[in-house]
Amino acid sequence: MKRTRINSIEEFRQYQAACKAQAAAQNRKVLVCCGTGCVAGGSLKIFEELKKQIEAKGLKTQVLLAEGLEDDPNPEAITMKKSGCHGFCEMGPLVRIEPEGWLYTKCKLSDVEEIVDKTIVNGEFVDRLGYAKLGTLCKRQEDIPFYKLQTRRVLEHCGHIDAESIEEYLSIGGYSAMAKALFEMSSEEIINEVSDSGLRGRGGAGFPTGKKWSQVAANKDTPKYVVCNGDEGDPGAFMDRSCMEGDPNKVIEGMIVAGIATGSTEGYIYVRAEYPLAVSRLRNAIAQAEELGLIGDNILGSGKNFHMHINCGAGAFVCGEGSAMTASIEGNRGMPRTKPPRSVDKGLFNKPTCLNNVETFANIPDIINKGAAWFKSVGTETSSGTKAFALTGNVENTGLIEVPMGATMREVVYDIGGGIKNGKKFKAVQIGGPSGGCLTEEHLDLPMDFDSLKKVGAIIGSGGLVVMDETSCMVNIAKFFMGFICDESCGKCTPCREGTTRMLEILTRITEGKGKDGDIEELRSLAKMIQVSSLCGLGKTAPNPVLSTLQNFEEEYREHIYDKKCRTGTCRKLSHLVIDPELCIGCTKCARNCPVGAITGELRKPHVIDTDKCIKCGTCKDGCPKKAIKEA
Repeated sequence: MKRTRINSIEEFRQYQAACKAQAAAQNRKVLVCCGTGCVAGGSLKIFEELKKQIEAKGLKTQVLLAEGLEDDPNPEAITMKKSGCHGFCEMGPLVRIEPEGWLYTKCKLSDVEEIVDKTIVNGEFVDRLGYAKLGTLCKRQEDIPFYKLQTRRVLEHCGHIDAESIEEYLSIGGYSAMAKALFEMSSEEIINEVSDSGLRGRGGAGFPTGKKWSQVAANKDTPKYVVCNGDEGDPGAFMDRSCMEGDPNKVIEGMIVAGIATGSTEGYIYVRAEYPLAVSRLRNAIAQAEELGLIGDNILGSGKNFHMHINCGAGAFVCGEGSAMTASIEGNRGMPRTKPPRSVDKGLFNKPTCLNNVETFANIPDIINKGAAWFKSVGTETSSGTKAFALTGNVENTGLIEVPMGATMREVVYDIGGGIKNGKKFKAVQIGGPSGGCLTEEHLDLPMDFDSLKKVGAIIGSGGLVVMDETSCMVNIAKFFMGFICDESCGKCTPCREGTTRMLEILTRITEGKGKDGDIEELRSLAKMIQVSSLCGLGKTAPNPVLSTLQNFEEEYREHIYDKKCRTGTCRKLSHLVIDPELCIGCTKCARNCPVGAITGELRKPHVIDTDKCIKCGTCKDGCPKKAIKEA
């Protein structure tokens, strides 16, 4: 059935009910994760091969709700779906089988035949493709500890619905919040519900969302705009990307509700161009919503208008800052401006603007549908709801997670993350991206919420969590993040442009064994200057990685400066390699692989490294079969 415009609330409810009925009639479903990570691992080819081999068995496949409602759906057919990100990225490509809820991990093209023969035809589970840990096999996705210990609200449907079908979204109650906001609530009631929920901006600052909306609504200047910040630039962060890829209509619906509440008629989603799949799925979702009349003029016959636009950023980190983002949308160079005026008064095109990030808008439909009390049933008193995090680094289970605000680092790293890889010792977590800070072992039981983290000099930021083990050099980590910040500084204000460059120069010297007395004091002085005098929020938080590592790991800085030593061996110029004669078997592999001929010795006798010739490339250490080459 071709999509046609819905002109009333009655027609909307009828169409939504039809979507629910067709979705409920689906029995055997095969959902292949087609988020960016799994696509890179070949999931699109797996999807096509599954469809091909299922049909080769004489079974019918169908892609229900992909182009509208089916005129004559076949309940016996195998329903194939391209879902968004399941979150367990390290175990991809992932294939989910319903109605059992089975999850197959690390699938390859060569596994397709067995999946079809055993599972699709005979209803058997393929044990070797299931998730197993310490001898325990978890067949159902919901039984895997990585998922079982989460509270997925924003990400609830990511991986469970076809990300490219608006009918799929309608079948799970999609756009009910928009309909409710249009016909059952006043602008004031919508804003009060959002305010009562305690929702704070998930982009990092944690500003109360309801307060921001009320300020835009109260402004008499017109037109007004709604802007969604999808410019996720933190290294290792992919929460917003996955949400836009896996459940784009949820973000769009949240923006429409914001438009209804604030009196805005235009919405802009700013997405970095490095997210082509997110851009494609958002465009598809907007086009389908326009076909049904859920976006545009006179939505559902309500008399309310709301139009959507997508702007692709060029990848500038600074465009994650509100005023730089609006400048970029306007076609100008993305650079921050002084405040006040704030975006709620003079934002996009110098008009009142409601600006929130992807995750913030994705929370709105549930708040409107289920109420503020439901939203506040998890989280803390001052930080309600859940938060999505990208868990990466030296941890067993990496991927996208969602936990209640106030969950501890211990719960995230050890319970959901499965602990540190290779039995190493936990050292730190960089939270909040380049502008965030380091949390150490003493912070493992600290609640991860806006206020608790602020007290220890860290921020939630957009939600990146990079776990580090005992082999990580914290001075080098600080140098890495400061290098990123220097590259991404827009250069408009001198404190950020010159101050961060100077800090990077000092950190580079320290890691090269050229640190000197007074460097630590100068780093702190520069950091304070940048914090108090930078133009925008990104500049003011730029020194955080250095300040937090200095606060928690100052002894490592002192070892680098005064002892000319890097305890982890990461800083090559502060260490040299030696061969343990007790372990060396004289296989000559190191001597043969050394690019500068720095290793000498006879066959079957211990070898020696000439430290004057050695360039510390590590080739010998990496290739030694007996692990006889060590840092000294």
